[in-house]
Amino acid sequence: MKYVVSLLLVFCLFSCEDQSQVENDIEKIDIDFVVERFDKAFGSATPEDLPKLKNAYPFMFPEQYPDEFWEARMQDTLQQQLMTESSRVFEDFRTEKDDITGLFQHLSYYFPEFRVPRVITTTSSVDYRNKVIITDTIVLISIDTYLGKDHEFYGGIQNYLKTNFERNQIVVDLAAAYAEKYSYQMARKTLLDEMIYYGKQLYFKDLMIPFVSDAEKIGYTKAQLEWAEENEWFIWNHFIGEELLYDTNAKLPSRFINPAPFSKFYLEQVDNESPGRIGQYIGWQIVKSYMSKNTVTIKNMLTAEPTEIFNSSNYKPKDNG
Repeated sequence: MKYVVSLLLVFCLFSCEDQSQVENDIEKIDIDFVVERFDKAFGSATPEDLPKLKNAYPFMFPEQYPDEFWEARMQDTLQQQLMTESSRVFEDFRTEKDDITGLFQHLSYYFPEFRVPRVITTTSSVDYRNKVIITDTIVLISIDTYLGKDHEFYGGIQNYLKTNFERNQIVVDLAAAYAEKYSYQMARKTLLDEMIYYGKQLYFKDLMIPFVSDAEKIGYTKAQLEWAEENEWFIWNHFIGEELLYDTNAKLPSRFINPAPFSKFYLEQVDNESPGRIGQYIGWQIVKSYMSKNTVTIKNMLTAEPTEIFNSSNYKPKDNG
């Protein structure tokens, strides 16, 4: 037994040293970009400045909208309030730029084809379904969706949604967008398909933004993450006992995958205590187990099929009871 423990300690030491060397190499990658504050430029512009703005940011001005639309927007009181408040909260963007630099360094290391895009801040009338948008050449960040969960602009939005309208979620949402961009999976039909799909994205965040806490990666409070960790065995056994893994019931994503105030086990006490999206958390643990037990690159993992990942994961949560 002592021999086995010693072997495990040696393995852990080598793994930690390897990971430290990787992070040292990543830290040396030179990333150069400027955060372009389109929100401030548009907020301080007059109709006379419109041609210059359109020339600098043509993709921000869809052709179906005439100049009169943008001129009216410049003078709209609500839009002015939105831009003024966004500029006030985000007067300094240095911390966010440092986080984005870290993300770009990790993307460059794991995906050599990655090219640093233009990073542009804007406002979107609090379009929280599109907080960030990425392309091969552009990153758009709607900073009016990160003003703080208690901001007055979010008064009509449900608490479970606005809890992550915090500025520390910018880099998390960007990492999620890149995870989706680099992932490939056949149609998601079963609960297991859904769990693995989001588990891939959360593991992607583990590698791309290791400087972010696990709670922030999944958008949980510390207490919610602790509940998930303490009840992992129960959750898994519920899924197995109810034969949910390969179930194609269309209601399952809304119960265990999609954003919600709580997960729906249909057990009153559990439902009252559980965070939403608990299936994503379990998928994360399955992918972690798969990656720890198999020599697989991040690229191969992101394109592997759910059943392959699950069958090779040997996932077995511990009974904390």
